[in-house]
Amino acid sequence: MKKVLFPLLTFSLLFSCKPKEKVDTLVINANAYTVNTAFDKAESFAIKDGKFIAIGNNKDIQEKYTSLNIVDANNSAIYPGFIDAHCHFYGLGLQQQKVDLVGTESYDEVLQRLINFQKKKNTTYITGRGWDQNDWEVKEFPTKEKLDSIFPNTPVAIRRIDGHAMLVNQAAIDLAGITTDSKVDGGEFIKKDGKLTGVLIDNAMNFVNNPKPSKKEQIQALKDAEKLCFDLGLTTVDDAGLDKEVIELIDSLQKSGDLKMRIYAMISNNQKNLDYYLNKGIIKTDRLNVRSVKVYSDGALGSRGAALKDEYSDKKGHFGALVNSYENLQKVAKRISASDYQMNTHAIGDSANYIMLKTYNEVLKNKTDRRWRIEHAQIVDLNDFNLFKNVLPSIQPTHATSDMYWAEDRVGSERIKGAYAFNDLLKEYGKVALGTDFPIEHVSPLYTFYAATIRKDLKGYPESGYQMENALSRENALKGMTIWNAYANFEENEKGSIEVGKVADFILLDKDIMTIDGKEIPNTKVIATYVNGEKVN
Repeated sequence: MKKVLFPLLTFSLLFSCKPKEKVDTLVINANAYTVNTAFDKAESFAIKDGKFIAIGNNKDIQEKYTSLNIVDANNSAIYPGFIDAHCHFYGLGLQQQKVDLVGTESYDEVLQRLINFQKKKNTTYITGRGWDQNDWEVKEFPTKEKLDSIFPNTPVAIRRIDGHAMLVNQAAIDLAGITTDSKVDGGEFIKKDGKLTGVLIDNAMNFVNNPKPSKKEQIQALKDAEKLCFDLGLTTVDDAGLDKEVIELIDSLQKSGDLKMRIYAMISNNQKNLDYYLNKGIIKTDRLNVRSVKVYSDGALGSRGAALKDEYSDKKGHFGALVNSYENLQKVAKRISASDYQMNTHAIGDSANYIMLKTYNEVLKNKTDRRWRIEHAQIVDLNDFNLFKNVLPSIQPTHATSDMYWAEDRVGSERIKGAYAFNDLLKEYGKVALGTDFPIEHVSPLYTFYAATIRKDLKGYPESGYQMENALSRENALKGMTIWNAYANFEENEKGSIEVGKVADFILLDKDIMTIDGKEIPNTKVIATYVNGEKVN
């Protein structure tokens, strides 16, 4: 008996003395949502070479691994790094160098911000973004007379919050060569009594050439945007519309270590970009993915540029417009379908959505796993939801809570039933990609989560929530900000969940958004953001 016991005891001692594996980081005492297939939770995980190598409970992980860097989460809620499926990352950075007009409650407040900005910056061309006449007491487009009086010689061009309308003064009009006889397809020069008001809609804005930022300003814009995003828990952003020059700048900054944000770059739909990228093929690094084309089909609902099947309820005889011709949209779709690239089309109105859904389904016939996306899918005819069966809806929940005060005025009580219908879209495709469209909306993904699930504004209105039949469950909203967004980017095998082998992108929050009272969600704070296991904020 002793002879048998001794070798067993020796084996036990040898096993217990087996050295622990050294890793770069150990996270312990966590309340971690892995967002894996089973939606498991975990207490601890180990990170090595920027990836998760083990996930489990505190005891098992600490018995097997050791590290000089141990992060005690103190039971904080941990989630995979948030992914924004539709935003304007570079534009957000540039906006930090312009007049911020978000939240202005009157045209006079807009003018005052312009005056204050010019006193400080004294620029030769004033640009900015963020005004929204729907937030003013007088809910009408402004006119340029006051701008002309305050800035008679300095060009001013300020975009509406949705980016689909612009107010310019006479100095900017003269510089652009716009006259009362100017015409444009897919846009409008708004006039009153035969005179230009200074408001340009959609393609009319292309006449205005704002000053191009210097390379130094471009780099600063990217770094400014990165800091804002990391501070709010975003680890990957889908930038909806970039040109080759900016994409190559992003790539160089990422490779030098000066930019750590992961970016899914949608190239802007123009001849130069298509010729270069579709011929070159997919470009993929550990932080950059270039494999999609951002296309515009129509304008925005707030500026009545969204293309509707029937006239606007609040503007008789007006239907909005396609900003690209039907023929051009067909041609572009066919060209992209012959490549490996994804097509992501901005479609707001029910007419634009119908046209693009039919186009997608036609050109992708017999093609599998293309994951083409409709960006916004904002107003959809109830008869057309079935067309999303093979088309991924990429939606922005805060648009619903920003537009809910006036959206029904635009489309009426029947069409509004197919508006901001997140749950109905989810039922059709089985997944939804969630984003913000920042800087049109606030950057915070927590506001996205709140708008998707609680469907109220930050003041708690409406009391019972907005069209709650289309609210997402918290689990689906979290998937729509992590693993489903990774899927939308063809990256579900490398990110979007806390699983072995995936990149160690994760965040710590001071509250558990899966369980707290809904009204607390917008006030939740990001404790830390990690990319590749490195703390970046």
